[in-house]
Amino acid sequence: MPLPRLLTLIAGLSLILGLMLWLIISLNRLYIQISFTAPLLANLLLLLVIGLLGMLIAVFVYYVTMVQGKPARSRTLRSLPKVPEAKTEAAEETLKAVRRQVGQIQDEVARQALLLRSREIEANLSRGELLVVVFGTGSAGKTSLVNALIGRMVGKVDAPMGTTEVGETYCLKLKGISRQILITDTPGILEAGVAGTQREQLARQLATEADLLLFVVDNDLRQSEYNPLRALAEIGKRSLLILNKTDLYTEEDKETILARLRERVRGFIATLDVVAIAANPQSVELETGDTLQPDPDVMPLIRRMAAVLRAEGEDLVADNILLQSQRLGEEARRLLDAQRRRQAEKIVERFQWIGAGVIAVTPLPVVDLLATAAVNAQMVVEIGRVYGCDLNVERGRELALSLGKTLASLGIVQGAIQLLSTALQLSVAAYPIGKAIQGVTAAYLTRIAGKSFIEYFRHDQDWGDGGITEVVQRQFQLNRKDEFLKAFVQEAIARVVKPLSANSETLPQPEPEPELNKPQSDDW
Repeated sequence: MPLPRLLTLIAGLSLILGLMLWLIISLNRLYIQISFTAPLLANLLLLLVIGLLGMLIAVFVYYVTMVQGKPARSRTLRSLPKVPEAKTEAAEETLKAVRRQVGQIQDEVARQALLLRSREIEANLSRGELLVVVFGTGSAGKTSLVNALIGRMVGKVDAPMGTTEVGETYCLKLKGISRQILITDTPGILEAGVAGTQREQLARQLATEADLLLFVVDNDLRQSEYNPLRALAEIGKRSLLILNKTDLYTEEDKETILARLRERVRGFIATLDVVAIAANPQSVELETGDTLQPDPDVMPLIRRMAAVLRAEGEDLVADNILLQSQRLGEEARRLLDAQRRRQAEKIVERFQWIGAGVIAVTPLPVVDLLATAAVNAQMVVEIGRVYGCDLNVERGRELALSLGKTLASLGIVQGAIQLLSTALQLSVAAYPIGKAIQGVTAAYLTRIAGKSFIEYFRHDQDWGDGGITEVVQRQFQLNRKDEFLKAFVQEAIARVVKPLSANSETLPQPEPEPELNKPQSDDW
């Protein structure tokens, strides 16, 4: 019991005892006086006084021991970290948003895969297991480490690289940790061949799902090992860097390597989180000729891992669940964005050739009008609808006019005419392109405008820091590359130039006018 509370209790009891002595003496006098005239009443009064004194003592003890103890326990409860609860709620909200996005994805395979992953994350959230993943090259001794941690053989040791084909998971018990701990041995990274690359992709995927990552090396960090370790730290993975096979080094060499490792990872892995072990020490031949197999030396890792999981386990679980839900949300947004982009590009392609046909048949008197004519208000409305923006035709016309003026002011109309004239002349020498050039240019400008509006709606109807000018210029540069231009010109020839030439040939030719005052031949 704390000293202030003990002193309070002693003072209170002393006061009560003093009052009791005074009260007993006073009651004794009263009892003597009443007992002569009414003995029964005197006895009842005595019992009542004794009962009241007992209640007074009980209330005082209860107040000191219980009521004053409550604030301390409340302070203890308030001191518990609230972060995991907040992160869990954030993860739940993210998963709800993912399900709403998944409902809009048309690809059935992708939709089912996202729903399955969402259910897995929800299951992990409800179970609350701690997942420890062992990660590193195939020769670093990952399987030996897992063997030593769980105290029994779980995989092939001293095997060639590539032995662990898939992630293998086992249960691990650590004193003082109530949560179930799962430890996963992953395939090695940096292995040769197609199969090695596939195993590395699996290992990286498992590493991103870890609550705690054990990154195992057997020497100083190579750049090819540093890069994935740093990348995992940047996405929020809590990591311990494990130097294995220390039985192969002298004490001086071991300390030198540890110092280098701590220096290389300074800033994203703490000094205490760089640990030296010997998971499968080499056997030692004794003078008698017998062979001694030393026990694994993994206690430094067990102590550090237990300390981390006790102090940070709740946060690690919450962080990982939140990270997994956020990554799933990003994947859902990526798929939905790709789907919307495909739909919007089909709209742009449809309108670009519609406009091309109209303008090719009825050329405009001034080429500067091409910019305005090429940007169709209905196209803007339909692209906006793909991205969930309901625009009326009037608003679509305002946006189209604004972008058309931008095209003209940037000189893109003249630039497009020159660019396409040269490309068409090189491609269709046999066809006259004079009438077709405006139509082809209109299609090209419609494409630039449509692509610009796709970016506008993708970013929640925002042109970005550079404004509409930067977006339009970027699309013009992207659509003037040789690879795209060749494909566009070939399609323009098929859709505009050849049909226009065919129509010109089938039009009825005017009859020749009769020649007047033609001199007669001498034969007449």
